[in-house]
Amino acid sequence: MNIAIHFEIPVQDLERAIRFYEGVFEIALERVHIDGNEMALFPLLDGVAGCSGALAKGESYMPSLDGTRVYLQVTNIEGAMARALASGGVCLYPVTRVVERVRVAKFRDCEGNRIAQQDQN
Repeated sequence: MNIAIHFEIPVQDLERAIRFYEGVFEIALERVHIDGNEMALFPLLDGVAGCSGALAKGESYMPSLDGTRVYLQVTNIEGAMARALASGGVCLYPVTRVVERVRVAKFRDCEGNRIAQQDQN
């Protein structure tokens, strides 16, 4: 059993955050309302390792650099970081090889969250 099953990234302006994340990660998010909160769900493929996630706007969601760090898998970390910076993100940790085949980088998103990305190259 994998213990991590879902994550939510707090946002204040859902439409701005959707534009940012769709552009940076070249994905389409699905807009939904869950339990009185506005959400945009990340794609989740059946039969593929990983957990579900969403951008989340609601009373209890407060963006922060200081909370939990979410790592999002990318195929081209340099490209994703360049798109994040071009979309108003700020580099917090440059692309760095941390083990033989894994590189990570971190940026502040348009909402003020610390987001990490990882590729295997």
